[in-house]
Amino acid sequence: MQLIHDHIHYHGDLPVVLLLVDRLTLAKRRWRGTADDGSEFGFDLEHHLHDGDPFHLTDTAVYRIAQTPEPVLTIDLGSDAPSSARLGWIIGNLHFQLGIEGNNVLVSDDPALRQLFEREHIAFVSTTAVFHPLSGGHHH
Repeated sequence: MQLIHDHIHYHGDLPVVLLLVDRLTLAKRRWRGTADDGSEFGFDLEHHLHDGDPFHLTDTAVYRIAQTPEPVLTIDLGSDAPSSARLGWIIGNLHFQLGIEGNNVLVSDDPALRQLFEREHIAFVSTTAVFHPLSGGHHH
């Protein structure tokens, strides 16, 4: 088993071998994973890895992190600034992380958010996506 301490800097054209990992595991600094080719890795990181990060290189391949999709709720913001601001306040007030993709807000598919959106008549779509929350705030 290879022990990984950090991502690597690689910009070549070797074939890519993916290691699939969920967002919550990526938030950890110590974990184990198995790449698509069966190679096993232990991670003891100073800094978290992110979707797409290369972390190991051999003569024949580069190994990259591939964050797995998860259930999310998507809300189309449209062009209504007051409604968009209100939505951000509502989600932030519950201390849930959110992501932005184009005109859409994405949040984890959580029963508390579903109930809130239904009560407030906020239209949402349940889907599956790779969720990249915004950073910079505090998280619980």
